[in-house]
Amino acid sequence: MNLDIRTPIGLLFLSLGGLMAGFGAVTHFTNPDLYAKSLGLNVNLWWGLVMMAFGAAMFYYGRRGVTAPPSDQ
Repeated sequence: MNLDIRTPIGLLFLSLGGLMAGFGAVTHFTNPDLYAKSLGLNVNLWWGLVMMAFGAAMFYYGRRGVTAPPSDQ
């Protein structure tokens, strides 16, 4: 069984981060008043990008961590 828990966690964070960053990018141009409470900072966009970076790292290390079984010598 070569399933590493980092792979599905990475995919989860990549997908949710993409949705969040996409929402932040769309609302940045259509409804800029939405971010008045956060001092004009587009929190959805930035945290979506952070989640995507974390998800990409988890997915990369999860796929990298899968190794072949040791060979008999």
